[in-house]
Amino acid sequence: MRPKVGHIQFLNCFPLYHGLVTNNGLLGIELIKGTPTELNKMLVQDELDVSPISAMEYGRHSNKLYLLPNLTVSSDDEVKSILLISKVPPNELNEKKVALTNTSATSQVLVQIILKDKYGVTPEYFPCPPDLPQMFLEADAALLIGDDALRALYNPQGFHIIDLGQEWKNLTGQKMVYAVWCARKKFAKENPHLLKEVYDTLQKSMEYSLKNVDEISLAASKWEIFTADFLKDYFLSLNFTFDENYQAGLKCFFNKAKEHGFLKKVPELKFVEV
Repeated sequence: MRPKVGHIQFLNCFPLYHGLVTNNGLLGIELIKGTPTELNKMLVQDELDVSPISAMEYGRHSNKLYLLPNLTVSSDDEVKSILLISKVPPNELNEKKVALTNTSATSQVLVQIILKDKYGVTPEYFPCPPDLPQMFLEADAALLIGDDALRALYNPQGFHIIDLGQEWKNLTGQKMVYAVWCARKKFAKENPHLLKEVYDTLQKSMEYSLKNVDEISLAASKWEIFTADFLKDYFLSLNFTFDENYQAGLKCFFNKAKEHGFLKKVPELKFVEV
């Protein structure tokens, strides 16, 4: 059977997907698409073998998972697709309602850390689908991620737009890791050769995409409202590697998450041998 591999249906993972298609990487895997929340659940419930998942979910389920080396969705400063859209400045959000998109675990924790530690406010949070007009029926601010956030950035409509990647950098001085690629420990131990094939395919796809950003941006713009230049700028603001500096940033995030009560303990970063 082909390994079941998750794929986030957001533009931040389009470079990897485009590389898979261009290099015939889809032939050896069964690609299963979904939001980060959907893929998190499927991987933890053993319905996927390898998948990108929210960094926060690795923190909560690290006992069942191995990290794949050199694969993340992360940033060193602004990220452009993880935004708090607010009717008022962030320091005025204390005890006001903030709607949290239900499609990501990491960003839900990140926004609460930033609003508490940087702005000293404790809003009333509630989760809901990522629909900005519906969110603003009840809330004074809304957390959006992925393509929904990019659309809000593309057409700001006079709202306060707070880039959480930039806010994290200003708060901690660290890089921020939003998603990691993981393999189930059982799959990794029983199928090391298959895991290596999947990892090599993902690496080749990513390397191709990073060398061909103009091509990727133009291809994506044909199906989206965004211009190729806007998408190129977006893709170049993202990082897809996982070096020591990004590992340090992730450890810092886990420490903050534990400090704020979102994690019981800080997990080790356990990488699989590939």
